[in-house]
Amino acid sequence: MLLGAAAITAFVLILLAIAWRRSEGSGPDERVWTLGLGVGFVMTVLVALVGYGFWVGERILPRTDGALRITAEAQQWGWVFTQPGPDGAVIETQDVLYVPARTPLDLEITSTDVIHSFWVPRLGGKMDAVPGRANVLRLFAEAPGELEGLCAEFCGLGHSFMRFRVIVYEPGAFPDLSTSDGDENE
Repeated sequence: MLLGAAAITAFVLILLAIAWRRSEGSGPDERVWTLGLGVGFVMTVLVALVGYGFWVGERILPRTDGALRITAEAQQWGWVFTQPGPDGAVIETQDVLYVPARTPLDLEITSTDVIHSFWVPRLGGKMDAVPGRANVLRLFAEAPGELEGLCAEFCGLGHSFMRFRVIVYEPGAFPDLSTSDGDENE
């Protein structure tokens, strides 16, 4: 977005410089400037931005394609994640979400008390956790690693501590929870 904004700013500044330098009566008439550069340029940029928005938005919509389904339950001031483990048994973790790389998954987000908001900036997409309602967010992690997540909705005095980790692992190589730092509950 920064590069796009810089390109638009540079283009507008170049057009202003050309407009100031040209003398009265020389150069293209006002219709070329208004229709070609005013309307044409703006419409081109808007169509590109709307197309990009549709492409990004479509990627985060949940589908019925058999993707892995994980539940995320928010409460003041933490997250409980429930998901299938490597042997099919249900695993429940506190403030740690395990996600396979290059595998789409649907995260079912809810809350037990007040409105919270699930957000992992590196994965994109942000979804509110509303009491009594399950919102579903499609996630896709490109590469293994550890990411930071947080509640992006003020939910009380402990809001600033409502953070969690996302451990992205290679598919088929679920991390060994017995060697973890004790955040998990089986």
